[in-house]
Amino acid sequence: MIHLLTKSKEQKRELILKVIQPGLAGLMDGSVSSLAPLFAAALSTHNSHITFIVGLATAVGAGISMAFSEALSDDGKLSGRGNPITRGIVCGLMTFIGAAGHTLPFLLSSFHVALTVAIIVVLAELLTIAWIRHKYMDAPLMKAVLQIVLGGVVVFTAGVLIGGS
Repeated sequence: MIHLLTKSKEQKRELILKVIQPGLAGLMDGSVSSLAPLFAAALSTHNSHITFIVGLATAVGAGISMAFSEALSDDGKLSGRGNPITRGIVCGLMTFIGAAGHTLPFLLSSFHVALTVAIIVVLAELLTIAWIRHKYMDAPLMKAVLQIVLGGVVVFTAGVLIGGS
């Protein structure tokens, strides 16, 4: 019985090290770092199509960058973090998903509707990240929400200020 509990705990640890943590890092990077360029483009152009192109380019570029960064940061042998290619793919894909999530609303032709939907998507993304940190990284839920939302608000504000200038 003790061996089964230990194995389950070890399996959870491996899942966190090899999949959850790189995926969470990618999701956080994609969801937060892309806010400034996306909303700066939106507020400076008031054009859904241009904003979508900027957001898509940001999502693709950030996904590729984070995939390489994660894969090349650690071969996994010393840290036990597993196959670097797998971690890179997970991290890059989640980075892309995080940035693409609030970019997709700009496929809507109405700029104001797209902007409103994108802001709602951002809030959902940030709360999802906080929940994942709570569930898998043992972060207290309110602390995770405050940290993630604060970071998102700071980057979003930067984009608004730059786009409104």
